[in-house]
Amino acid sequence: MTPASQQALEGLRDLSMVKWYVIPLLAIVFYIYTLEIKKARQSGNWDAIFAGLTIFGMDFFNETWNGLVFYFTQYSAFWTTPGDTALRTMVGWNIEIMFMFSILGIVYYHSLLDKKEDKILGIPNRWAVAIGYAAFCVFVECLLNMGGHLVWEYPWWFRSFGGIWLIFFFGYFHFFVAALLVIGIKTTRNKIKAVSIIWAVPVIINIICAGILGWVY
Repeated sequence: MTPASQQALEGLRDLSMVKWYVIPLLAIVFYIYTLEIKKARQSGNWDAIFAGLTIFGMDFFNETWNGLVFYFTQYSAFWTTPGDTALRTMVGWNIEIMFMFSILGIVYYHSLLDKKEDKILGIPNRWAVAIGYAAFCVFVECLLNMGGHLVWEYPWWFRSFGGIWLIFFFGYFHFFVAALLVIGIKTTRNKIKAVSIIWAVPVIINIICAGILGWVY
C-alpha cells in the first residue's frame, strides 16, 4: 500500500473531520440549484438541472470504480487525494471535489451557445465547450498533483503524453459527453430515466460493496 493510500485511509468518512466551511459551500450549491429550479419552473426547460446531475453522477461512478481499484489491489487507486480536507468520502474523493462537480454541469450548460449549429473554432459549440472544460480540468489536476494534493501512482496514467490523454478522456471528457447526450434527449421523462440510471449504478455498487460487504475504499 502506497504512503498516499495509507494517508487517504486516515479519517475516511469520519464525520469528526468536518469543518465549518462546508456549511456555506453547501448553502451556495443549494442556492444555485434553487435558482435553476425556479427558472426551470418558469421556462419549462430543466436542462441545466439535468446537466448538473449528470456530471455529478458520472463523477460518482468514476470515483466508485477508482476506489474499487484500490480495494482489489490493496496498493493504490488510479488517483488518490491524501491531503487536508473537510471530509474524505473515498480514497480519491472528498467533499470539496463533490461540491465542485455538483455545479460543474450547470456551468457547462450555461457556457453553451443558444444555437446548436453555431461553432467555436470550427467545432460545434457543445463539443468545443466540452473539450475546453475537460482540458482545463486536466490542467487543474496537474497543478493539484504538483502540489501533492492529488497523487497519481501508476506510470502509464500520467508520466507520458499518452497518460495525459487518458486523464482527459476517462477523467473528464466523458462527463461532458454524458451531459450533452442527456440534454439532447427529446422528452423530460426519458431525461429523468437516463439520469436515474447514471445515479443508480454507483449507488447500488456502493450499497453492496461498502454498505453490505464493508469494503473500505
